[in-house]
Amino acid sequence: MVLIITVAGCAGVGLTPDQATTPSEMLKAASNMRASADAQRYLLETADQLQGDGKHRDARLLLQSELLTPPEDELKAQYLLLAMAGAVALEDGAWAEQLAQALRPNQFLEYREDLQPRAATLQFETFILAQKPLPAALTLIEAPAGLILDNDNRNDRIWQLLKQTSESAIEDQSRKAIGFDVQGWTELALILREPDMTLEAQGRAIRSWQANWPEHPAARALPSELALITTLSRERPMKIALALPVTGPLASAGAAIRNGFLAAFYADQTAPKEDMEITVTDTHEKIFGNLYAEMQKDKPDLIVGPLEKDALASVTDKTAMPVPLLALNYYDGPKSLPDQLYQFGLSPEDEARQIAERLQQEDRQQVLVMIPEGDWGNRVENALLQALDANEIDALRIERFFRSDNLREVTANLLGINASRQRAIDVERTAGTNIEFEPRRRQDVDAIVLVAQPNVARQLKPLFGFYFAGALPVYSPSTVYEGRPDPGRDQDLNGVRFTDMPWTLEDTNEFREVSREAFPDMGGQLGRLFAMGADAYNLSSRLALLQRVSGSSVDGLTGTLTMSRDGRIKREQVWAAFKKGEPVLLPDPVTDEEAREPPVESAAPSI
Repeated sequence: MVLIITVAGCAGVGLTPDQATTPSEMLKAASNMRASADAQRYLLETADQLQGDGKHRDARLLLQSELLTPPEDELKAQYLLLAMAGAVALEDGAWAEQLAQALRPNQFLEYREDLQPRAATLQFETFILAQKPLPAALTLIEAPAGLILDNDNRNDRIWQLLKQTSESAIEDQSRKAIGFDVQGWTELALILREPDMTLEAQGRAIRSWQANWPEHPAARALPSELALITTLSRERPMKIALALPVTGPLASAGAAIRNGFLAAFYADQTAPKEDMEITVTDTHEKIFGNLYAEMQKDKPDLIVGPLEKDALASVTDKTAMPVPLLALNYYDGPKSLPDQLYQFGLSPEDEARQIAERLQQEDRQQVLVMIPEGDWGNRVENALLQALDANEIDALRIERFFRSDNLREVTANLLGINASRQRAIDVERTAGTNIEFEPRRRQDVDAIVLVAQPNVARQLKPLFGFYFAGALPVYSPSTVYEGRPDPGRDQDLNGVRFTDMPWTLEDTNEFREVSREAFPDMGGQLGRLFAMGADAYNLSSRLALLQRVSGSSVDGLTGTLTMSRDGRIKREQVWAAFKKGEPVLLPDPVTDEEAREPPVESAAPSI
């Protein structure tokens, strides 16, 4: 579609496509014009023609030229329209971000009426490309119904964009909001930001907002997620069966999950406790497929479990689960999974994905990796390599180790120190004389990924400094942290960035503090399993919401929880770095200065 706004003055330019057929020739022709306004009109008209022919890269060269910086006042609207069209067509996020700074949510109203639909759509898409969810939402709110999106999708998209916006940004917008629609939307977004809101509390808040804003567009047609919340808040599972190992080698893990589930149930002030029934069945040394059939006879609304991966595999051959099953592990086989089977667990794959994404965000393209030997290490390595590959990050070397290994040698191998020594030995042999040299670590590394338990990581991190790599950022999964601050022992981990669940890293959490008083042994990994059990309870009434509403999420103790199409719950954890031996939450993304204290390099080892 041609976007040009016809203006007088172009006819006198005297240039034809035959005279200027390439962007460089067009720019040269424009630079020869005496009047800046004439040159800019020519470039805008030519860029419009190029875009009409699908030559967006050529048009971008004209639109980003110094001859159009800045455009004349009477040409700004025309320039902005063409520039937005170019940024969107080329998916140029940097250009879109630059343009977004000059846009107001209602700016499309300044165009002629026949151009407003196109201008509004381009403006909305530019904000999306620039990752500006609040102005994108405000553009939709300001636009007449149906101008950008059809009415069925409009409110859903506004809501999802507001969910992506920080609470402080929405509060700021609420204070300066002008207009009935904007005020109503910001109030709706803020009332659901209250911490630890149950599904029932959210349902009541939504219904109360509707009563206060009966004429608001969102009150007349609630976003799908909110409409489902109001329905599900009245239709929660009332009879839940927990299927967990409460005897045998996994008894402590099963008990932690059970205690977390029940603690969340008793802490839920909205649960009709007198009408709900929660039972616990031991899965130890039982065939879960048979056990599931037995549990069906009691007609529960939901079964939570099993914890064991093999037990879960025993029911994946069904076409559907007669009773919904929230498994506490993940099935990794090739089968298509039955309907009403949901999977939730503390998966190393989730943490591997988040480490790779963090590396990509912080522009770490080449990494070294240390992972323990063993089956668990094999699983972590596979998950990490897949995640690194998906984010176009190269694992230059992977060093596997046993706890009993000489960690100096392991570190020297990882960093190329031993290879440097060997090169020196080879030179000595060739030259036939002793030479003085200082070994060097490899220089093509952007970061180290360290997968280790705290007692091993506390030895390895200082060794990185000893071998001249103290300035390299180190990224780790939650295994590097025991779960409670221990500054005396964790000083050696200063600067290590790691991902962990909010349960572990949040400064204040009333449910966690009360739970630890009741269960003082719920620290470390057992504490994480306790949080997983609590989240399993919170998920029990939200499974349908996550499954049916795209973009919906649950703010859990183990992370922000979403669901993929195959029923897998994905967790998005938070990030921290050790400073003075204690974890400090990090922004997203982070600079090296924000993450670490100044490293202290050890003296070079003598050779």
